[in-house]
Amino acid sequence: MKQNLFFDTVIFDLDGTLLNSLQDLAASTNFALCRFGYPQRGIDEVRRFVGNGGRMLITRALPEGTTSEEIEKVFDVFAGHYELHMRDHTRPYPGIDEMLSALSGRGIRMGVVSNKMNDAVVPLIDFWFGRWIKVAVGEGNGIPKKPDPQGVRKALSLLGSVPEHTVYVGDSDVDVATAKNSGAFPVGCSWGFRDRVLLERAGAQLVIDFPKELLQLF
Repeated sequence: MKQNLFFDTVIFDLDGTLLNSLQDLAASTNFALCRFGYPQRGIDEVRRFVGNGGRMLITRALPEGTTSEEIEKVFDVFAGHYELHMRDHTRPYPGIDEMLSALSGRGIRMGVVSNKMNDAVVPLIDFWFGRWIKVAVGEGNGIPKKPDPQGVRKALSLLGSVPEHTVYVGDSDVDVATAKNSGAFPVGCSWGFRDRVLLERAGAQLVIDFPKELLQLF
């Protein structure tokens, strides 16, 4: 299969794919919940809640039936806290830097498309991966969240790439759907916030267990 494909671009998801950000996301979620007197959430609960942007994370963390006005208030506190603490414990997954360096050495174009707030995506990419990744699209650009393909299309336009020569790598069913919707080759990574079974059921063409395995496609 791989012999019949040609890829010169890879688009990555961010949380659960390049960065293990779960601890900081959980801390900011619980800070906001505590501020308004709501029960706090465990790390595994937050793991299940992430993937569809910060507002959805807070919506899922709050009791069912919470009003939209209340959700927005809690989200604002979450976002403010996260902006100050998003690098407290967040780190790249083992092997990510080596993989990005190898891809760069092969001339592969790289970008990130995330449902995370753009004001967090850009500084995190610049801080951790600025040597290799110059294009990042996050929530707040007037582009619908994944799995809508517009974020990927914008990133590809900035990179001068096309979907049929692009691999999209992510850790969730949302990412697999995003890849399919944009016409990219869907690759799941099992080290993130979801597991291999979910990724395979979602339709990932390839599921990798270690970052270096992505290099086989290029």
